[in-house]
Amino acid sequence: MPRMFGTDGVRGLANRDLTAQLALDLGDAAVRVLGDEAKSNQPTGRRRALIGRDTRVSGDFLSNALAAGMSAGGFDVIDAGIIPTPGVAYLTSVLNVEMGAVISASHNPMPDNGIKFFARGGFKLPDSKEDEIEAVLGQDWERPTGAGVGRVSHDSNTATNMYIDHLVATIAPIVDGTQTKPLKGLRVVADCANGATSVVAPEALRRAGADVVVINASPDGYNINKNAGSTHPEQLQAMVKASNADLGVAFDGDADRCLAVDEDGTLVNGDQIMGILARAKQREGKLNHNTLVVTVMSNLGLKLALKEMGITTVQTNVGDRYVLEEMLKGDYSLGGEQSGHVINREFATTGDGTLTALTLCKEVVDSGRSLKSLAADFPQLPQQLINVPNVDKMAAKTNEAVLAAVAREEDLLGDTGRVLLRPSGTEPLVRVMAEAATQEQADAVTARLAQVVADELGL
Repeated sequence: MPRMFGTDGVRGLANRDLTAQLALDLGDAAVRVLGDEAKSNQPTGRRRALIGRDTRVSGDFLSNALAAGMSAGGFDVIDAGIIPTPGVAYLTSVLNVEMGAVISASHNPMPDNGIKFFARGGFKLPDSKEDEIEAVLGQDWERPTGAGVGRVSHDSNTATNMYIDHLVATIAPIVDGTQTKPLKGLRVVADCANGATSVVAPEALRRAGADVVVINASPDGYNINKNAGSTHPEQLQAMVKASNADLGVAFDGDADRCLAVDEDGTLVNGDQIMGILARAKQREGKLNHNTLVVTVMSNLGLKLALKEMGITTVQTNVGDRYVLEEMLKGDYSLGGEQSGHVINREFATTGDGTLTALTLCKEVVDSGRSLKSLAADFPQLPQQLINVPNVDKMAAKTNEAVLAAVAREEDLLGDTGRVLLRPSGTEPLVRVMAEAATQEQADAVTARLAQVVADELGL
């Protein structure tokens, strides 16, 4: 039976895969598993949880069901309303609650939704804790009664303002009672994807001094990620040029990722953003061990450019949770993914798109260079990706013909490229990726390997 929790929580079509009953059961199971560790942490004796959500219409009934499960299990629940995922992580830490939960499907289309949990301190749960929650899901137990049940309170404004204050303080400290304006003179277009940062990102950028042009910040419950944000940057690219902006930033629905657009409307991806920020941290003496943590999907061009700058890269599996695990294990300060998840451990416990936008804008100002110029220092090798469907995905790691084909292509590319075969986490397909000195070579390598995978592993 497949694992309920994926790389980023429980996710599926709202009200079919992810129902009110499942949300209730997840809240109930989470307090059982995480509550045992939290019995003596609150001086009042009351245990607390925090819930936030993105702008999907299904978030209303799912948040109510999740809160019901938690409060029935004896937890007082703070419902922070619509707030970015990293905002929940931050508040889970500073409010000293036992756990946080986010109802969001991130960059997925509106009909989907999801639930993910944060442990005390604002860190995503390890696989082992998620497995414990799944193991007790739906089981009966001796729930509290009477005064032992929890309350549910709603405080969206306070939560949002606390989070915005934190974000602005990361680049714009208050000096002698006055808010500094490090982004003064910078014109930025912010595409909020009609999602959770529709209020947060524009306000944080403005308070830091930027002249902000805002698009896709009118969520109605149905338009989240619709032809907008980091998955559809076309509007942002056009608006940056039309408004003569210095750059643009694009978020996804729950604002844990950020991509950028330079002054010419050219997309700047997560690898290039990480490179820019890693070099900035190195200059400031804040890049621990002169190392950036990346995933297997990061472009080889990033690694080669960083090597020339004396910066090492450490590689993990895809998923920002695995990036963070490696960061904690090695005491690294910066890491992330090509998709725009960037974890800046100096200020956050998870990927934070708004924080990424603020720090990127500050580096543009501090360096005196345009985003286009900064991104050019991290050229991307041509890359091609082919999804091969309807195959035995796990056999990709053991099939002799497939392994031999991979070895042949690796020998052909040498140090000028690489290949990667990655089974999908949710579908019966294998992702075949190649990087090479030219696009034609990358296309040819992936085509040959995809054919071998289809022939050998087809169902």
